[in-house]
Amino acid sequence: MAVGILVVGIVVAGRLAFYYRDSYHHALDKQREFAQLAESRQKIIVDMQARQRVVAAIDAKYTKELADAKQTIADLQRDVSSGAKRLRVNATCERVSDATRASGMADASSPELTSDAERAYWRLREQLVTAEKQINGLQDYIRAIQNVEKTQ
Repeated sequence: MAVGILVVGIVVAGRLAFYYRDSYHHALDKQREFAQLAESRQKIIVDMQARQRVVAAIDAKYTKELADAKQTIADLQRDVSSGAKRLRVNATCERVSDATRASGMADASSPELTSDAERAYWRLREQLVTAEKQINGLQDYIRAIQNVEKTQ
């Protein structure tokens, strides 16, 4: 009977040993899986941070260029308004006929923009600069992202 109890004890101890051994190997497999997942996610985070730095640098560059261009336009507009500079228009006036001149009409003055046309000119000039800077910025963004993807 003692031998039977000893055999049962050895069998139970063996089964417990195999159970804990299997649990240990299962836990090791899970640990490796989680380590690979963490490494993969860390690579994604590093990639996203690199892209964010590229985008921030491009944004800062073109935001500054746009602000500088708008300031230049505002300075030019202020100089034209104050008379320090003139806005030149490539235009021609209709010829005044000799009969009109003979009747005492003075020659027409140099062509000038109406106030509405001048405001439209400044608005269009600012919109043109804004669109140009936005397009250049987007093109740089695309090139930078493509370069980041190539290095991976």
